[in-house]
Amino acid sequence: MDNLNTVLQGIEEWSWIGWLVLIALFLVIEMLTLDFTFLMLALGSGFGLASDLTGLPIWAQVIIAALAAAALILLLRPPLLRRLHRNEDPTKSNIDAVVGLHGTVLLQVTSLTGQVKLSNGDTWTARAVDGGVLPPGTPVSVVSIEGATAHVRPTAHEE
Repeated sequence: MDNLNTVLQGIEEWSWIGWLVLIALFLVIEMLTLDFTFLMLALGSGFGLASDLTGLPIWAQVIIAALAAAALILLLRPPLLRRLHRNEDPTKSNIDAVVGLHGTVLLQVTSLTGQVKLSNGDTWTARAVDGGVLPPGTPVSVVSIEGATAHVRPTAHEE
């Protein structure tokens, strides 16, 4: 029992180092994710460090840090994310811009080969998603992209 008290006393005496390590770890992870979640956890750990410096027991420090982190995640993170993303361009780009486009079959499209010209002017290697055969001139729409191949299905109309 005496050893346990000594260990607990050592943990409480040096817990400020643990809080600093947590803060540093959360900040490094935040730099990699850029999502503000780990920033809020680092700030919550800062509250834990502050409560340690006031002399509170370790269990109180953990509760204060957890409550502060939860409050920051729920109250501060959403407006920060909105402010960060307010000037983003909502226009789809790259593959996201191709999925859903309509086009016309140039070379017969099967499950193995084919070519389509899309409404944006691009020509893509294509495969039929249903395994059928689509003759040249068939109107299609892009269902998905895999590598440099558009997976298409026939549509009722051409756009």
